[in-house]
Amino acid sequence: MKLSKLALIAAVACGINASNLMTVQANEMNLVSFCETTCDCGEPVCGCEPVCCEDACEPECGCETVCCEPAYETGCCDGGCDGAAGCGCLGGAGGLFAGLGDCGSSCGDDPWSLFGDIGHGINVGGWAQLGYHTAALPAFNNRPDEVQLQQGWLYAEKAIDTSNGFDIGGRLDYVYGTDAQNTQAFGIANDHWDNDWDNGGANGYGHALPQAYAEMGYGDLSVKLGHFYTIIGWEVVGAPGNFFYSHAYTFNFSEPFTHTGALATYSATDDLTVWGGYSLGWDSGFEDNGDAYLGGASLGLTDSITAIYATTIGRFNENQGTAEGAETGYMHSLVFDVALSDNLNYIFQNDVLETDRADGQVGRSTVGINQYLLYSINDCVAIGSRFEWWHVDSNSTLLGGNAAATGADDFDVYALTFGLNYKPHSNVIVRPEVRWDWVDSSDAGLAAAAAQLEDGDDDQFTFGMDTIFLF
Repeated sequence: MKLSKLALIAAVACGINASNLMTVQANEMNLVSFCETTCDCGEPVCGCEPVCCEDACEPECGCETVCCEPAYETGCCDGGCDGAAGCGCLGGAGGLFAGLGDCGSSCGDDPWSLFGDIGHGINVGGWAQLGYHTAALPAFNNRPDEVQLQQGWLYAEKAIDTSNGFDIGGRLDYVYGTDAQNTQAFGIANDHWDNDWDNGGANGYGHALPQAYAEMGYGDLSVKLGHFYTIIGWEVVGAPGNFFYSHAYTFNFSEPFTHTGALATYSATDDLTVWGGYSLGWDSGFEDNGDAYLGGASLGLTDSITAIYATTIGRFNENQGTAEGAETGYMHSLVFDVALSDNLNYIFQNDVLETDRADGQVGRSTVGINQYLLYSINDCVAIGSRFEWWHVDSNSTLLGGNAAATGADDFDVYALTFGLNYKPHSNVIVRPEVRWDWVDSSDAGLAAAAAQLEDGDDDQFTFGMDTIFLF
């Protein structure tokens, strides 16, 4: 699956500000009854000092006892992550986000599974994603003003365990909904594999089998064989793997979705993982759609910075029914995931795509930069922003350009998105967002640029929200 190194909601240790310290000091006399009690190690119970437990997930002696109320004022999380102020002090009674993941919420529990382990190490699960948005985007989220089932997803997986030597496993994914056509094997326009499993036109409902692979491994080395999601980029097709409801342009137009072939993964050290393999082009089923190298590496530069580089080089043949070898070239994605603090992450992504057609024309020439800033308020609530710049060269014939024939110019598309993730339960994720898209080009280039937005406009405001039910 496309790498997405994000845990949707991170556990957050509680904090106390200066005004809270003053509140505690002013009420110090009211805490005497609490401070007279000590735990086994002779320390005052949590709440007697205007400080938070040093590690809310592993509270010190005394911190597991009752706190002075309200928890967010005393600066004490009773019982750490699992106690009375569970999901973080800010979500506790009277806290800043009271009601969003309060003390009684189960958002931090493990998700409940309808099927789970059915035997022999095989796990079966999935999710249902229902969404609504006010304007159409070029791919995914292209049916505005209606509530729709975007992903009805079911998977069966046997994960390999090489701790005791050789093991074999695999995975099969099935999806139905309005997102399914975007993850079919559409790289060859011959309706093979799952490409003709449509229901309701080009933007309608459909079925897909985006993954069907076997995996085997020994020690630190494993190999996938079959049809699988790409390792390129930060966003993925599966809704639970993304922070935002909508997708970036680079994800839609500058990256592959699936490959068919072989991919090896080697965990060289705790900080370095290397990928390398061969694929039959982009987005095709079990038939020749090209010859391409697929590989990359993930490297932990420091305790808080991870760099991920992934690339594919070769023949992609995505020119929908033209002669074999119609598109050859190179694509890479470089991602930096930076933990600015325990609850604040910054992600920087750069995509470059350069391909040529067999007739000598430019196929696609794009550059993109995506930036994400994600802040986890507590186990149940997180907020985030994404800003994208996507540049398309005027000669990109497969993206609406043809400068030699039409005089079209380069164009740039920008998208700014603000979103919220709320987990009322460990099996439910609600993702409202607001998004503003705009295009920038000369008059000669606006036709291709504005085609990215609904009604050919050069800017667009969209509200969207989806809910994901895990099972």
